[in-house]
Amino acid sequence: MQPLAERLRPQTLADYVGQKHLVGEGSILRRMLESGHIASFILWGPPGVGKTTLARIIANTLQRPFYTLSAVSSGVKDVREVIEKAKQSRMFAAGGNPVLFIDEIHRFSKSQQDSLLGAVENGTVTLIGATTENPSFEVITPLLSRCQVYVLKSLDNDDLLDLAQRAISSDIELKNREIHLDETESLLRFSGGDARKLLNIIELVVSAQPEGIIHFTNETVTERLQQNPMAYDKDGEMHYDIISAFIKSVRGSDPDAAVYWLARMVAGGEDPKFIARRLMILAAEDIGLANPNALLLANACFDAVHKIGFPESRIILSQTTIYLAASPKSNSAYLAIDEALAMVEETGNLPVPLHLRNSPTKLMKDLNYGKDYKYAHDFTNNFVEQQFLPDKIAKRRIWKVQENQAEKKLGEWLRMLWKGRF
Repeated sequence: MQPLAERLRPQTLADYVGQKHLVGEGSILRRMLESGHIASFILWGPPGVGKTTLARIIANTLQRPFYTLSAVSSGVKDVREVIEKAKQSRMFAAGGNPVLFIDEIHRFSKSQQDSLLGAVENGTVTLIGATTENPSFEVITPLLSRCQVYVLKSLDNDDLLDLAQRAISSDIELKNREIHLDETESLLRFSGGDARKLLNIIELVVSAQPEGIIHFTNETVTERLQQNPMAYDKDGEMHYDIISAFIKSVRGSDPDAAVYWLARMVAGGEDPKFIARRLMILAAEDIGLANPNALLLANACFDAVHKIGFPESRIILSQTTIYLAASPKSNSAYLAIDEALAMVEETGNLPVPLHLRNSPTKLMKDLNYGKDYKYAHDFTNNFVEQQFLPDKIAKRRIWKVQENQAEKKLGEWLRMLWKGRF
């Protein structure tokens, strides 16, 4: 029998849970469906929030021929074959262009994505892509320019509880069992906004007790998941908990723990690019100016993982993880940009001081744009003291030196230049 998540897959928008900003009354996708005309688009969101389901509902509602490809297992040849089939079906279809749905489109290579351009451009197919990764990084610009991007959100607790009640009351297998949702905190926490996880957990708990009344409690759910840690999560056990432990271990300068959690993700089949991307963010946020080389290594790691993939990428990820965990830490750059953004929010659009303004025209020069600006390279140490912040916040401090050798050295240099300001 099919898994519960597949048996419960909605067939119409009326049964679809969540994403009201896209499919609710008056929303963009609902208006497109009601008009009968849809343009190519990409659905971007975390796993288990309804990307594939929404694509199928759209095709079914419009009664279009529907083709699907998985970027994991399809090549350029498969793309061309599907486009050829779409051309043939288009000649006989009265309802509009065939729909081509590509799951995990971020895994398509540049050449595979290039092979889609002509068919999307001339309307041979209406493309619907699904991705868990930021399309700005993973989808080529020419294809991205031909598609809208719609962001799907993790399901909130009300959506998940609605789905759980629907499962136990309407599923062909579960409705004949007496099931009580006595406590739901653990069920919701382990689901992490993912409908598929929620349904897999419910199925796991029910299957562990073939007979009798089933009571969902926090203790029961936790116990079942500890006994079957991989059963409910195709991307690795407790995806968000594991990545959280990994990041906190690197931040906490524990390379042993960091590599352990890395191994858990590798063993669970986590996307290596996801791990590498998190390391890049961590290198800037938690190490920053204490060791600027950390970001360079993390960026090189991301490039290498992009080119190589598993299993060899595990070594590159391990090297980078150990280096970042062993590096001195600083979050001063992270704190500085947040402080500056708060300052912008507080003070609004303060005028640029006249001496810093651009003066490409005579009128601007007559208005003293750029007047009295001092060119730093004309002075000793390539520095001359002058005001660079707007008048209202000229005395405010944003970046604050932290206690590590690299930043102390920067701070000493700046204090010498600015006579104690830093």
